Amino acid sequence: MASLTNATAGATRIASNAVITAIGSYAPERVITNADLERMVETDHDWIVRRTGIVERHQARDDQYASDMAIAAAQDLFRRFPIAPEDVDAILVATTSPDMACPSVASRVQLAIGAASCLAVDMNAACAGFVTALQMANGLILTNAYRKVLVIGAETLTKLTDYTDRSTCILFGDGAGAVLVERAEIGSMLASNAVTDGAGGFHVYATGLSKVGDGVPLQGDGKLVQNGREVYKWALSTVPEGVQQLLQAIDATIDDVDWFVPHSANLRMIEAICERLGLPIDQALHSVTQYGNTSSASIPLALDVAYKAGRLAPGQLIVLYGFGSGLTQSGLALRWELSSN
Repeated sequence: MASLTNATAGATRIASNAVITAIGSYAPERVITNADLERMVETDHDWIVRRTGIVERHQARDDQYASDMAIAAAQDLFRRFPIAPEDVDAILVATTSPDMACPSVASRVQLAIGAASCLAVDMNAACAGFVTALQMANGLILTNAYRKVLVIGAETLTKLTDYTDRSTCILFGDGAGAVLVERAEIGSMLASNAVTDGAGGFHVYATGLSKVGDGVPLQGDGKLVQNGREVYKWALSTVPEGVQQLLQAIDATIDDVDWFVPHSANLRMIEAICERLGLPIDQALHSVTQYGNTSSASIPLALDVAYKAGRLAPGQLIVLYGFGSGLTQSGLALRWELSSN
């Protein structure tokens, strides 16, 4: 396998007519605690917390899938905000664990919410998926063809988790988060970046239908396989630089950031990234402690936890940064415009 590079994308100040106007989330009722995992594999609560910061994670029922997570998060959004579901004209679902190859999860959401004339598309950018979908939602709105885009990150990663592998089974959970992105005269999205380093793509994978891996002997029999050490090194060597590039694109510094919302892969990784950025850890929003690593759902879940707690306020500068399998990363700097009730 080719070695990983330290390349990061140059960030760009972007045109935007898009504003986040609503938010929702969902996590299954079933919870897997660290004590539960102690009964499955050779591990213990203190070791898990010390290595990852994770206390518990949610697990879908056997008959629940990514579409159920996505629909529930969308329904939560519509319950909480005065938005007519039938007015949605595009649905973008970021997921690495769709119900099936086709039809798309987005099409299931479209049916459930009753959006009659609606673009419905799934995308797989792994843990960078939600931020990538926000970038695409802004682009759709800039075309003037779309006015209300529902962006969802939804995962049932526990269905892909190998509960005999103590290094990965402690990490993953299920859930979904959704935001509505609407056309506005002045958009709130300020700068974005994206980069993929395919040389390290097989440091995190689930084989699915594939049996070959560009010379890499694939394992896992369809379950998630991760080289955590290499992913950790890659994230620490690239994410801080990517965040700084976003800030440079808008003539801002780390001191101007109100909230940093990275992918919630591992609390220790988030702490290390914040240290390299010179950002206090209490300015990082995450969902990892109570939800585990939920891939594309982790950032919207973190946002909704903070929104419900009244921590988000209009005018705050927020940097979202997703990174994961591929190896992909996507960043977005924006002004938060949604008032808490």
